[in-house]
Amino acid sequence: MNSYETVFILTPVLSEDQAKEAVQKLEGELKSFGAKITHTENWGLRKMAYPIQKKSTGFYFLVEFQAEGNVVAEMELQMKRDERIMRFLTVKMDKDHLEYSEKRRAKMGEKKSAAAEA
Repeated sequence: MNSYETVFILTPVLSEDQAKEAVQKLEGELKSFGAKITHTENWGLRKMAYPIQKKSTGFYFLVEFQAEGNVVAEMELQMKRDERIMRFLTVKMDKDHLEYSEKRRAKMGEKKSAAAEA
């Protein structure tokens, strides 16, 4: 199995609950294709560098998963069909990318625990 990372942008007209529902639907589809989700992040509502579909903001999400190569094509087809998803990018992670991702998560975990103590 290969490791992949997908970043996608949801339309900003969705409520928080609708955005969470869209992410859960995508995660469910990944699992149904036989993928193992290793990490997810909600980056929140952010301003985009240029307008997409006449919108200048969007909800950003990151999903890391392990799957066979054909799963990516199936997942991207489902993302193209979902009108809530404006853009997406899937990248195959090599060993250096995986190592960096683990370090970044550990660093973010330290920041969250320090904030909880304060």
